[in-house]
Amino acid sequence: MGKTFVIDNVFDKIDFTQNQLVFGEYENCKFTNCNFSNLSLANYNFIECEFINCNLSLANINKTSFRDIKFKDCKLLGLHFNDCNPFMFTANFENCLLNLSSFHKLKMKGIKFTNCSLQEVDFSEADLSGAIFDKCDLLNALFENTILEKVDFRTSYNYNLNPEINKLKKAKFSQEGLAGLLGKYDIIIE
Repeated sequence: MGKTFVIDNVFDKIDFTQNQLVFGEYENCKFTNCNFSNLSLANYNFIECEFINCNLSLANINKTSFRDIKFKDCKLLGLHFNDCNPFMFTANFENCLLNLSSFHKLKMKGIKFTNCSLQEVDFSEADLSGAIFDKCDLLNALFENTILEKVDFRTSYNYNLNPEINKLKKAKFSQEGLAGLLGKYDIIIE
């Protein structure tokens, strides 16, 4: 089945669980108030697209391309971004629910998460160099062998990461966030 090329289109209030999105490549498209939950978006290409107030929870994004994507006010629960096409993966997330998602081993230099819920997200072995976590909830997020150089955590909270198994050179933390770096030592900070 060949790919359809769609450019500069707006999709509003469409439930793609009822009307499947045509397989293809979408460039400079805007999706607002759309439902993609539990759908297969495997091998689709999204380039310079915006997703606003959309639900992509538990969608299959195996080999899906996301390049220069903006997700705003979206529900993205349980997404395996680590299965998508890693080539030129670039996305920014604002006011999104990403709980239980995975970015395992993904290169995401300079990615920005703003006011997002990132509870139990897997960032293990990912490269987050220069990333910004602005006002994000990182409760039980997994950071293991993660490159966190120059990452800004100053306004985020509930993170718990081990400095011994992550690369933290020049990462920024607030004083309130220091407990999240020292949790493994079972010490009391007052």
